[in-house]
Amino acid sequence: MFTLDLQDLRDLLKSTTGAPPQSIVPMPGGASTRKFFRVTLENRSAVAMFVPDLAHSDEIEKKGKPRRWPYLEVRDLLHDRGVRVPALIADGTDRGWTVVEDLGDQTMAERLLEQPQDKRTIYQAAVTDLARAQLALEKLPEDSVVRTRAFDYDLLRWEIEHFREWGLDALDRPLAEGAKDAFDAVADRIARRVADLPRGFVHRDYQSRNLMVLSGPGEPVELAWVDFQDALMGPMVYDLVALLNDSYQQFDRAFVEERLEEFGQARGLSEPDRKALVGQFDLVTVQRKLKDAGRFVFIDRVKKDPSYLKFVEPTLHKVRTSIDRLPGDPDLRELRKILAYVLD
Repeated sequence: MFTLDLQDLRDLLKSTTGAPPQSIVPMPGGASTRKFFRVTLENRSAVAMFVPDLAHSDEIEKKGKPRRWPYLEVRDLLHDRGVRVPALIADGTDRGWTVVEDLGDQTMAERLLEQPQDKRTIYQAAVTDLARAQLALEKLPEDSVVRTRAFDYDLLRWEIEHFREWGLDALDRPLAEGAKDAFDAVADRIARRVADLPRGFVHRDYQSRNLMVLSGPGEPVELAWVDFQDALMGPMVYDLVALLNDSYQQFDRAFVEERLEEFGQARGLSEPDRKALVGQFDLVTVQRKLKDAGRFVFIDRVKKDPSYLKFVEPTLHKVRTSIDRLPGDPDLRELRKILAYVLD
């Protein structure tokens, strides 16, 4: 475990850029243990990220051999395949630090608050960028860290159990004794079905707080990806669920289906495959949003950050509406019946 030491950061920047930083100012962070700082250099600003537990990350070793921190490895992969990501300024991972290009403060979420009329064009850009990235990332290096991780059955099933632990039990609305076995059986089947969907590169959290808007109002939309260090192999539709059923945003169904169609066309999918994508979207929404609802409570109870609790009910509403759009699906119908006793 690294200890936060700003002198380490000053020394790193001096050795990398030739001069110490002029200022170091804390920035707000998300729900992780990472700490962020805006750094003023001689002719630009940068963002420094401190990761306290990087020293004990299992992912900086592979088969006993040291490897780069996944954030840097995935950053290079995305950059090489044409995805806009922050430029690397300094690699100080031996001390828990990474310094990257400052892309400003305007996330997609912030831009939508300031310019709600830009919603359609921004989301069109986001789904098109995702489609292009997936095509560019279809073939990955054999030793890529992304290939070593996947949304397999075990991970997907754990995420549903995470909802049960934190979205139900922790909120004092546990399943009745007779419903627990039924929930487990349905959760098993849903996790297996999602795990069996065709796999490709997945950002894992491709949503409005992790996409930076670099263009101004009225300009062609330019987006940059951040928070991509957990990228893995998973369902093609997964990042679309994160984007178009984002817990921090609200969408009408017509808007969502228009973006799904644009994505499908950008990916070159056939009409039958584009139609199948819509059903996959709703199925994966159920799994992903259950996990998100449980995670928001976990962040409150364990990390002592209650700011995400307001998103629990809107997130569960997305679960219900997705289930209701697939009335012929016996697993989802059974899940809806089980959850009705504790969520309605």
